[in-house]
Amino acid sequence: MFRRRKKQPVHHRVSNLIWPRIGVRRSVAYVWHRIARLHGTPHTIAVGLACGAAISFTPFVGFHLVLAALMAWLLRGSIVAGLLGTAVGNPWTFPFIWLWIYEIGTGMGAGKAARVEPDFIAVLTDLPGFAVKAAVGFDVDAVYLDNAYAVLWPMFVGSIPTFCLVWLASYLVSKPVVATYQARRIARRRRKQKKARDALAAKTVELALLDGGMAKPEPPRRDDVAVKESNG
Repeated sequence: MFRRRKKQPVHHRVSNLIWPRIGVRRSVAYVWHRIARLHGTPHTIAVGLACGAAISFTPFVGFHLVLAALMAWLLRGSIVAGLLGTAVGNPWTFPFIWLWIYEIGTGMGAGKAARVEPDFIAVLTDLPGFAVKAAVGFDVDAVYLDNAYAVLWPMFVGSIPTFCLVWLASYLVSKPVVATYQARRIARRRRKQKKARDALAAKTVELALLDGGMAKPEPPRRDDVAVKESNG
């Protein structure tokens, strides 16, 4: 129903993902309205949104949607709200999120046993070649695994407390906001319905008055005419 008639080219989709054509502020407002207008109670919507936002602070890039939907389902929250909540993780926020959870993880002591110095860029750039070698030639690059461990393990450890804090904060903030939004929307809808009913009632009364004023008098009956002539 809301799909485009013509699909956008791939480069347009990528550029729109990096910088929305309608602007960042309007994109955030659009996502928020989509979340607040979902069917469900403020609790279920807030649970789903918190799951999506918290999952974005984990290093499982590529699985955020699946994990958010699964967690929202397990907690009996809104799955759609969980999917929309993953918008917290995007090309603009991921670098800060990854750096944050990595620093938290290293501060908690994770990654000290790594045998190589962590290289963030190599983990991303060497992943396609590592996957091809492992799938085609069954050749596992131990150097890549060591580097991935040095990077991803501290990120995973740091994401655990961050996940809990983001989930709790997102839930506590979004639940009253969604409740207020829904209450205002219901009140606005009732006002419109009352206005429509009042207008319909006024129109009905107006038509009734017009019909009463334009009614033609009944012609005198023959018996009445004969009585008047005999008396006259």
